[in-house]
Amino acid sequence: MTPLLPPQAPNPQADQHALLHALDSLLEPLAWLCVSKTISIQTVEEHLRQAFVRAARQASEGANPDRLNSRISTLTGLTRREVTRIQGLEQPARPPSHTPVAAILTLWLSLPDYQNGTEGPLELPRTGAAPSFEALAQSITKDVHPRSLLDAMTRLHLVVRDEASDRVRLVQNAYVPRNDWTEMMRFLGANTGDHLRAAVANVLGSGDQHFEQALYADELSPESLVKARQLISDQWRRLLTEMVPQLEALMKADADAGRPQTQSLRLGLYSWMQAMPASTAINPQTDSEE
Repeated sequence: MTPLLPPQAPNPQADQHALLHALDSLLEPLAWLCVSKTISIQTVEEHLRQAFVRAARQASEGANPDRLNSRISTLTGLTRREVTRIQGLEQPARPPSHTPVAAILTLWLSLPDYQNGTEGPLELPRTGAAPSFEALAQSITKDVHPRSLLDAMTRLHLVVRDEASDRVRLVQNAYVPRNDWTEMMRFLGANTGDHLRAAVANVLGSGDQHFEQALYADELSPESLVKARQLISDQWRRLLTEMVPQLEALMKADADAGRPQTQSLRLGLYSWMQAMPASTAINPQTDSEE
């Protein structure tokens, strides 16, 4: 989808002010992340310039090629010389949308044939017909040998293998590569990037192109947050076990019908917990004394 410039607003200055206010909330956690890794503002600024040029180029699709750099310069505020320089840089490749390890974990946690009722994921024979680890791995990719994938999941402490029975047991219910910074940043960019793309597409469009909703609650105690974390985890597990088999069925139906399988979907759930501002927090003991 090519982003479109929104129609001119009746009060563009008010709209720009509202957008800049939203940017404060978006940029602060990114600045926090960069400062933690000693990435300078100059380095971030260069990446931001490149992103502005890419966005302006997409917004100018169909424009006169001879005047493209001038149009990009007008839209971004960059000089034409700077636009030309950035246009000559190698475009960054978008990282893969998912890894075989993450896909195996997702299917193992959600497909009915790989579940032991309410007890959770089955312990699988390493080889053989489904349900087995080999069959599960081959349903994801035939480019990587199942044994290589098993070795990778063992190194990541996602599974353990019983040598005597040659069976594999899942020991984690989420793939969080704590010891692989590159992989964690890939997840952060993909998940947060697509969430933000959905929100931006909605505010620039009719508002219903992508599902993007959030629930907010305050006046909770720290004890309640502990319970809320478990509620959120349980909700995610239900979403996973219900959605993945249905999406797999849709993919199979598309393949059987010969429909072009050119689209992708990312569905997520997130939570953020923090203390309320001191001016709004409720302290029952203090209130009762007053």
